[in-house]
Amino acid sequence: MSAFNNSTLLITGGTGSFGSTVLKRFLDTDIAQIRIFSRDEKKQDDMRHDLQARYPQYAEKVKFFIGDVRDIQSVRDAMPGVDYIFHAAALKQVPSCEFFPMQAVKTNVEGTDNVLHAAIDAGVKRVVCLSTDKAAYPINAMGISKAMMEHVITANARVAAERGGTVICCTRYGNVMCSRGSVIPLFIDQIKAGNPITITNPEMTRFLMNLDEAVDLVKFAFEHANPGDLFIQKADASTIGVLAEAVQRLFGNTGTRIIGTRHGEKLYETLMTREERLRSEDMGNYFRVAADNRDLNYDKYFTQGKVETEAEESYTSHNTKLLDVDGTVAKILTTDYVKEALKR
Repeated sequence: MSAFNNSTLLITGGTGSFGSTVLKRFLDTDIAQIRIFSRDEKKQDDMRHDLQARYPQYAEKVKFFIGDVRDIQSVRDAMPGVDYIFHAAALKQVPSCEFFPMQAVKTNVEGTDNVLHAAIDAGVKRVVCLSTDKAAYPINAMGISKAMMEHVITANARVAAERGGTVICCTRYGNVMCSRGSVIPLFIDQIKAGNPITITNPEMTRFLMNLDEAVDLVKFAFEHANPGDLFIQKADASTIGVLAEAVQRLFGNTGTRIIGTRHGEKLYETLMTREERLRSEDMGNYFRVAADNRDLNYDKYFTQGKVETEAEESYTSHNTKLLDVDGTVAKILTTDYVKEALKR
């Protein structure tokens, strides 16, 4: 991580699951300062006290900024001296965004635009933005807002590249196991309360990714990005039924109850569309999808004959490697949350 030596990193939404993991990863490096930007003073205070108790030798590296990505002045106030940004601030609960779609627009779309404009104006070197599988072929308000966010990222990346300044890119990943609001902690709480676990649809498939892998994806994007690139990590998946069985194998079988699909849920996750796959580059554990950098003068790009616009299939949790119960147990045991929960 030599690029971060003596540099300043700003993490928006920094008190969330992703921000906390990044913080632990970077604390003992030669990074000069990490700025945590978020709107929740209680979570910032909890993080501050945790740092002072567990990592007193590094606590001074971390600075806290109260603000909201919707308020561009508060974003600008956090920018002076920043070299790099990981933009993780978002509204990401699917049902909540279904009922309050304009709130998703204000945070995920307008908030991202605010962060990127402030970064470009402040001369930030690189920005990595975090998106979601739900932005690919979106059917719910959260996914639609994230899809628009990705277009905002591409547009700002193009402008910044023309000026020869900030390099802006994007990462897209599926559900992160044991992140705030995800299903594994819910299953564990239900089992420990002696209640049956609630399953929406056992045939649903979901990618399985832990927080360290999410940070690795962002770090890879940071190191390899061209302006406007989208990075996607290859990942295994499981059905919700198999995931539920795996959690019960570890914590006890209290039965299951099918409650039906929630507002805006998909049967499977799509990480890369057929259109994106056509212009993707396989980089081993990751895909890079280059930005479409054509301008509005389309007559320059006229081609006679058949033009391919999409690959045969998208990259989804249905057609990736599906884990069985044993494989899923091994996967969820890679999370600190599950390891700690087994001790309690």
